[in-house]
Amino acid sequence: MIKKLITLFKLGRKVANSDILKITSKFHETPLSIKILFKILSFSFSSKNNTQVNTNEGERLSRSLESMGTTFIKLGQFLATRPDIIGESLSKELENLQDRLPPFSQDQAKKIIKDDLGIITYGSIINLSEPVAAASIAQVHKAQIDDNGIIKNVAIKILRPDIKKIFNNEIDAIMLLAFLVESLVKKTKRLKLVDVVFLLKEITNLEMDLRFEAAAANEYLENTKNDIGFNVPKIYWNYTSENVMTLDWIEGISIRETEELKKRDVDTKKLAEDIIQNFLRHAVRDGFFHADMHQGNILIDNNGHIVPIDFGIMGRLDKMSKRFLAEILFGFIQRDYKKVAEVHLIAGLVPKDVPINDLAQALRSIGEPIFGQAVKDISGGKLLKQLFDVTEKFNMQTQPQLLMLQKTMVVVEGVARKLNPETNIWTTSKPILENWLRETKNPMTTINETINSTSEVIKRLPEFPEIMDKANQALTFLASGQIPQNTNSYNALNDKRSEMVAFRNQSIIGFLLLVILGLLVF
Repeated sequence: MIKKLITLFKLGRKVANSDILKITSKFHETPLSIKILFKILSFSFSSKNNTQVNTNEGERLSRSLESMGTTFIKLGQFLATRPDIIGESLSKELENLQDRLPPFSQDQAKKIIKDDLGIITYGSIINLSEPVAAASIAQVHKAQIDDNGIIKNVAIKILRPDIKKIFNNEIDAIMLLAFLVESLVKKTKRLKLVDVVFLLKEITNLEMDLRFEAAAANEYLENTKNDIGFNVPKIYWNYTSENVMTLDWIEGISIRETEELKKRDVDTKKLAEDIIQNFLRHAVRDGFFHADMHQGNILIDNNGHIVPIDFGIMGRLDKMSKRFLAEILFGFIQRDYKKVAEVHLIAGLVPKDVPINDLAQALRSIGEPIFGQAVKDISGGKLLKQLFDVTEKFNMQTQPQLLMLQKTMVVVEGVARKLNPETNIWTTSKPILENWLRETKNPMTTINETINSTSEVIKRLPEFPEIMDKANQALTFLASGQIPQNTNSYNALNDKRSEMVAFRNQSIIGFLLLVILGLLVF
């Protein structure tokens, strides 16, 4: 625990040399006790750097977090998804936080590959380049490998040296700070700061096992291999480990480069529709979707095909959730609010004693104002958010996987509308939902589902069951923003709390003994 205090003091000094507290105070009034605590933790004789005087608060905050390394970048990204804690305005400012750091040396990269994959496998890698991209957790190199006699261009993703140790030491220190803040400022208890920091720790530790990301990419590839115009890079398992992941190198451009796409005669209007349709198809057909589909994670290859990258965050829907999603979206498209209400009751998402007409009326209060808007202003993601808010009043059970999908849908719609501001979300969605609902009502579907459920096991090779189970659990936590009881993570959180309470009590007793000793001596 003393080590955590030392780490916390070092982090406090980092904060002191930034404008974080000053900037956040403009969004939220900071309690005096927290200001005093930060002053103590962040005491420094060094002068502050004021090179960011011409930038706005959001940019200064993002740059300050970026300059402080992995832990603060991840904390900022995570808080951007939690407006309930930091408010809508500050959350929006943090959405532009860039995940990038200076690269580590190629010699270190080579050593990690040798240690993880072995000298023989390392020896078969050709033309390993200098880093082409560097983020807070890993960096990417271009290389070539011999794949059964065929030379393939590949991207090799390598974790930063000692990143797990550094991150966990720092996040444990921040958790101690969260505990101290909760203890000193009673109003902050409702925010569950310790739980939030612990949740970030769980999710990021999974992200730092590249076998999990590789398994997700592999499953995503199998699901989408017959989808025209959508290509997922292939994973090369012989060149993949906990700290190294190797996949196809993609020659293409970022989807954010709209003008360049037009120069290459890419139909951006059709591309916008394809992005939405592919996302919905993967959600309702496969129950497995890319949950981090921002512009930086979508490339367009030389054939004009959509290529997703970065598979660290994926969403999963069970059979009932897929049906629920398709039925409610299609019900809203048809403006059949009673049908949507019936789906809620049949699925057991609201208590059976809820009057169906009252629920339908509440759903109408969501749908009708939306259909009074211009098509370009209608958001499926925001509709789902309103739906969850309203149905919560009817004691609807929390559906974490649908919350994650709702958040992702907002991002996907944003990407599509930057390509084509007039994209009609509902016209684009309708054929996907109609086809899926028609197929699920086909008598042959039950037989096919039985066959497919058996082949699903083969689809996820190579098997990492303990990783996939933990990953699904962590992604569920991420979607709901909380850690459910009766889980290993919940027990681990309680152990952390007990450890910090014991430290606080021992510190108080120690301080009292010093005071008593001082009185006796002097």
